[in-house]
Amino acid sequence: MAEHRLYRTEAIVLRHTRSGEASRILTLLTPGYGKLRAVVKGVLRPTSHMAGHLEPFCRSRLLLAHAHGLDIITQAQLIDSHPGLREDLDKTTAAAYAAELVDRLTEEEHESPELYGLLCYVLAWLARGPDLDMPLRYLETQALAVSGYQPELHRCQACKRPLEPALNGFSPAAGGTLCSACAPNFSDARPLTLNALKVLRLLEQDDLTQLRRLKLPQGLSRELETLLRAYVLYVTEQQMRSLAFLETVREAPPIRRPATIPTEEA
Repeated sequence: MAEHRLYRTEAIVLRHTRSGEASRILTLLTPGYGKLRAVVKGVLRPTSHMAGHLEPFCRSRLLLAHAHGLDIITQAQLIDSHPGLREDLDKTTAAAYAAELVDRLTEEEHESPELYGLLCYVLAWLARGPDLDMPLRYLETQALAVSGYQPELHRCQACKRPLEPALNGFSPAAGGTLCSACAPNFSDARPLTLNALKVLRLLEQDDLTQLRRLKLPQGLSRELETLLRAYVLYVTEQQMRSLAFLETVREAPPIRRPATIPTEEA
């Protein structure tokens, strides 16, 4: 039997599904090969040495073998398990949304080192910091830009005039901002306050020093969340499974809850 050709790569586990009695099929994000699917055999057996290296959100070094159909993971060495994401259910669900968002915006085998680096940074930010909203808004904005879907934030998408510092509008269908005069002509337009516009532009500029110091009022944070998720939904044309779970967790009583990572096996 001919030997399989081997290759190495770093990878983040986005999700997994069960395959047979003891194997899993993983969806991975890699810096050099983009998104790919691979099988890890026997990982569910108690004697497996790779199980802890291949959980969702883990960043690992992998050795894979090319094969007919799915490639096979033969070795895995953990780089960062992001343990903070598993100690709190709110962080777990935020990380699940981050992974699903990147999954939806990424084509298989399409090289994207920028998106890989972005997800690495955001998972570490979520794991170590108390704020979950700003890392997710940052991920949404930057992932959309890397994927070619960056919304217009400086001119009205209808009349093309620069925006005035006032209450304007935001329309996913139009591709971004609308002036106060044009916004009523778009059925999906949402109000866009001046403060929300300023934060969106700051997110667009990728100024992490300012963003990590920024503390937003709850109302402004929810406005940004609503606007960006509406835009993500329009771009991906699919509801995020993790968002329904995130909303359930948000509405639950504020007690200490064990973290259970939502996957396709759940």
